[in-house]
Amino acid sequence: MRAVQVLTTTGPSDIVVTEVPDAVAAPGQVLVEVHTVGISFPDLLLSRGEYQLRPEPPFTLGVDFAGVVVSGDGFEPGQRVAGVGGYGGAAELVVGSTENVFVLPDAISFDEAVALPMNYLTALFALDERGGLKAGETVLVHGAAGGVGTATLQVAKGLGATTIAVASTEEKRAFALAAGADHAIAVEGFKDAAREITGGRGVDVVLDVVGGSLFTDSLRSLAPLGRLLVVGFAAGEGIPEVKVNRLLLNNADVRGVGWGAYAFANPGYMARQWAQLVPMIEAGVVKPPIGKVYPIDGFGQALLDMDARATLGKSVVRIRD
Repeated sequence: MRAVQVLTTTGPSDIVVTEVPDAVAAPGQVLVEVHTVGISFPDLLLSRGEYQLRPEPPFTLGVDFAGVVVSGDGFEPGQRVAGVGGYGGAAELVVGSTENVFVLPDAISFDEAVALPMNYLTALFALDERGGLKAGETVLVHGAAGGVGTATLQVAKGLGATTIAVASTEEKRAFALAAGADHAIAVEGFKDAAREITGGRGVDVVLDVVGGSLFTDSLRSLAPLGRLLVVGFAAGEGIPEVKVNRLLLNNADVRGVGWGAYAFANPGYMARQWAQLVPMIEAGVVKPPIGKVYPIDGFGQALLDMDARATLGKSVVRIRD
């Protein structure tokens, strides 16, 4: 079978598509004929040897995958599914744990499906589990036109919140609005704009995948008892530091969001999350916006485009038509 592999951890430009032995499922696993794979930030880090998981090369990339069941405990051959793993999904066949593979609702295409596991379950974990989001609260989302950003906008709406998208260009703000944001504002001056939208009160939750120089103003954007959820540091400006007096003065929290470490260590947790997400899909609140679609040979270019912050929504690689 063909697979997208890292032979040396020298970055996306050196990723290759090569033949590897066919995947074979063991008991407790499901074998999936892969149709699409999502492009995720961990893929970029894995290609550079910078992720917390450090498999020895050669290894196959691909965190999110979608396709059709070949065989597996608890699944029927031919079922449409999406799955998630640490890596290894970008191949014509993939073996997934039955814990981490989910039957797709009919309304979701394979292209859309690969946005769901990592991005939407991360968003749900961030807002519900870590953020304690309540209906009627307001959520400000940085990087709102990206995969995690658009997922957060939609999941927040599904949980009954008002959403404010922060994005760097007019095109990205329009994309966020189309994805379901209630408001969209520019990065420059976002603190004051968010205060104006909320009548001076501030927002209840900030979801931050960007970090860097935005961090302090994100704290200043919080209402009393507000929560800043740290998901990542896409700005590449280093890891921000917190002056804890700001937390004391506003009764605010800064909370880490590490969905993968938590979800993979707690059997059954992803399945419970999926059960919470499916009604949002069926109601049409969750509808992943897809950006660019690449052929299998374009996996490296897709990572380069993501690294350049030139993508909107979820980038998808088609393994087969």
